[in-house]
Amino acid sequence: MIKNVGIIGAGTMGSGIAQVAATADCKVKLFDLNQEALDKAKVALEKILNRLIEKGRIDAGEKSRIQGNITYVNQLKDLADSDLSIEAIVENLEIKQKVFKELESYVSEDCIIASNTSSLSIASVAASLQKPERCIGIHFFNPAPLMKLVEVIPAVQTSQNVLTACAKEITRWKKVVAIAKDTPGFIVNRVARPFYGEALRIYEEGIADFATIDWAMKSIGGFRMGPFELMDFIGNDVNYTVTETVFNAFYQDPRYKPSFTQQRYSQAGYLGRKSGRGYYNYGDVEAENAFAKANPKENEETGNLIFDRILVMLINEAADALFWNIASAEDIDNAMTKGVNYPKGLLAWADEKGIGWCVEQMDGLYEEYREDRYRCSPLLRRMSKEGKRFFD
Repeated sequence: MIKNVGIIGAGTMGSGIAQVAATADCKVKLFDLNQEALDKAKVALEKILNRLIEKGRIDAGEKSRIQGNITYVNQLKDLADSDLSIEAIVENLEIKQKVFKELESYVSEDCIIASNTSSLSIASVAASLQKPERCIGIHFFNPAPLMKLVEVIPAVQTSQNVLTACAKEITRWKKVVAIAKDTPGFIVNRVARPFYGEALRIYEEGIADFATIDWAMKSIGGFRMGPFELMDFIGNDVNYTVTETVFNAFYQDPRYKPSFTQQRYSQAGYLGRKSGRGYYNYGDVEAENAFAKANPKENEETGNLIFDRILVMLINEAADALFWNIASAEDIDNAMTKGVNYPKGLLAWADEKGIGWCVEQMDGLYEEYREDRYRCSPLLRRMSKEGKRFFD
């Protein structure tokens, strides 16, 4: 069992991971060079725990125990006694490598050094260490205390012992572990790209407006948020950067091609809720009411067309992730339901719709557009011919 945990970065993600580890009775040291960030993290945790008391989730004793398990430090060397250190800082490879090099000079040889990166190569991060076999990706989703999924990503250098220990520990933290290959976007940020990209494409073709596309995915598809609502929630700048990163990391594969619409909205400062305007205007109304005021055109035929097109692109991406051994079928479906709250696992959804239907839909899109973006996954085509399903 891992007892001492060091967290690097006291932002929203780092603070959330610290709360998770402290709740699991680890002794946590939360590090940040910025004392103001540490102070804010401490105040934020107080508010979060008080809300949990109000909701009857914890009592005052549990609050005291969790707070007592976290120490706030502003020197990296204070993490010297860590059994596990998790970095949750800016998505910049050079900065992460620099921090990891310094950290390694303080911690023991047995300390596991992990990155919470959502898009960078774990192999590249690990390469900065004298002992790269101790490095691994442990990717939490925001907000870390609430989201059940954690992607655990071994680099090519990572030892099996480190992978086993991390998967066991994160499971002890009451999270659902999905083990992913060290490829761009891992599972969730790779498989989810069509949810945004195809929605933007449908809008750009003039098939439907933002509100209608969101209505279709929520009312017909059962998704909690539509693509444009979700991009406004995440931040257009953040979502666009992830798309661009994945696109470039896959050598400009057209399946991940960024959208000019999203780029222009980002450039205009229409970043979503945080800026008061995105695909919806949050200016004078509550954010939750902005969508309702957008008046979607609730046409069932158009809605089904939108839903089927986005769904089959998601299924195709999930199938391709399995084809390339990015993760197991179970982990892929768990990642999408537990990491981004999809109503069903995409591979289970493929079984429900029929593998033949998926191939037919993809071939129809390719026939219409003649773009490699719409190529059908070889795995779907093979399974259709053999009459197989993802799950029995």
